[in-house]
Amino acid sequence: MEATTTVARWTWGRDLEDASDVERGVGACLRELLTACEVLRRHRLIVGIPRMSVFVHEAGKKNSYLFRGEIQISATASPAETAREAALRVHDAMRPVEIGSVYAHIDGPGDVVLGDAYKSEPGLFRLGSSALPGYVGVDLETRTDFWLPYDLKARPQPEVYAANAPRLSAALRDLSQALDSDTDPDDPTNFAKPDETGVENYFDRDGNARDVWDSFEPYSHR
Repeated sequence: MEATTTVARWTWGRDLEDASDVERGVGACLRELLTACEVLRRHRLIVGIPRMSVFVHEAGKKNSYLFRGEIQISATASPAETAREAALRVHDAMRPVEIGSVYAHIDGPGDVVLGDAYKSEPGLFRLGSSALPGYVGVDLETRTDFWLPYDLKARPQPEVYAANAPRLSAALRDLSQALDSDTDPDDPTNFAKPDETGVENYFDRDGNARDVWDSFEPYSHR
């Protein structure tokens, strides 16, 4: 099932030191994003060659963009090479003023295991990255429940959980290693509770899984 808002979210972040203008801003943001994307592609949690959306904000002006657009990801170059080339393209298109912050994200289809086969699901994850002066971070968000032992309507899904939860857990571990940062689970949402290795259902006091779908998605058709 897919909710209209976040089911679970995780973040990674680290400080930047002694970086050039390109590396400190656009380059650092895109490099982290594409490094994380490569990890998810290895686990088939992102498939195909997605496009990334890039937003560069002018320093001191909340709603002023120096760049806003989409960039196609290379199918053959390394994440570092693709990020460097894309960052230079963005810088060439920008006005020569101070960068305040950079944000980029990828919304790509991914594969889930259902029965004995993979099934492509659109928008399985949103992968994002942001850069501020001296800092760069990555965030991963899902609106789906394939990683939970009970779906959002509290129905048991042992086979789905057994097939897909370990894939998410392995991806979170590999993202931590690739990004050189601990996995930081975000706050619990209306639907579930993320942790360092995956995500958990809510349970009532009697031990039964809670139907969060009818509480928070009562008008959804899905």
